Amino acid sequence: MEQRHLGRTGLRVSRLGLGTLTWARDTDEHDAAEQLKAFWEAGGTLVDTADVYADGGAEYLLGRLCEGLVPRRDLVIATKAGSVLDADRRVDGSRRHLLDALDASLERLGTDYVDLWQLHAFDPHTPLEETLQALDIAVATGRARYVGASNFSGWQLAKAATWQLSAPTLRTRLAGTQMEYSLLQRGIERELLPAARDLGVGLLPSSPLGRGVLTGKYRHATPADSRGASERLAPFVAPYLDDTAGRIVEAVTTAADGLAVTALQVALAWVRDRPGVAAPVVGARTAQQLRAALSVETLSLPDEICRALDDVSAPVHHYPDHDWSTL
Repeated sequence: MEQRHLGRTGLRVSRLGLGTLTWARDTDEHDAAEQLKAFWEAGGTLVDTADVYADGGAEYLLGRLCEGLVPRRDLVIATKAGSVLDADRRVDGSRRHLLDALDASLERLGTDYVDLWQLHAFDPHTPLEETLQALDIAVATGRARYVGASNFSGWQLAKAATWQLSAPTLRTRLAGTQMEYSLLQRGIERELLPAARDLGVGLLPSSPLGRGVLTGKYRHATPADSRGASERLAPFVAPYLDDTAGRIVEAVTTAADGLAVTALQVALAWVRDRPGVAAPVVGARTAQQLRAALSVETLSLPDEICRALDDVSAPVHHYPDHDWSTL
């Protein structure tokens, strides 16, 4: 699998990442092992997790699989901290919480360091410089090799990255930002993506298949074994089952038929090769689903197909995203 630099750093990652959101919950140890082995054998390196996935179970499972299944040195392990399971406070970006969370992640993962440590979300109640200092401490103490952010808005990412870059010899630059991005969700193109590209922060798209909708599985009905049929995950899928999404899915399906490939491959190739993207993170429930995603490695979409998909999925951007003089 092709390797790409994450942002303006020396860290190289496979251009497709493996997500572990369902591990230790919907994906058991056997299926997770199958996924990890298939991903590694395909040349994949980037494995993304978080301390809150399955209440830490995903990290623990990944750590167990790294003991004998796949060499730790062959993986770029990314995890996140900051999200908390508290109804009164969803995010805790305090230095105390973040560093305690990192130590707990390392213990569950069974490793001395993570390759990429990411803030899971922006904490409006903690001074940003305090949050960012935790990232610097993590790198200075060897517990993290690189750092990043997730679910930041454009101004939040720009403020964080600029603060880090203002003292380059003392502070660790942000390597990447993980955000939802697909043909069904192009909101980051307004401000976040331009900021990331300008600041040299690589993009790791999550939900690159539109929460599974872009595979076409929901075109006519909701499969019984799908997320959309799950009581817990149905609300996660529902926003992408409207008429607008339906038109985009039909366009993807038409393109796939013309290229003799699958809708999954078309949707994933589109986001993988967007400017600024380092590696879409694909979360599969089974190894079979993951292998279908891995098959996109040899596919590059023709320019005319990309333009057609751009047009049909284009979000409405007006002032101030466009030059005011043209409005």
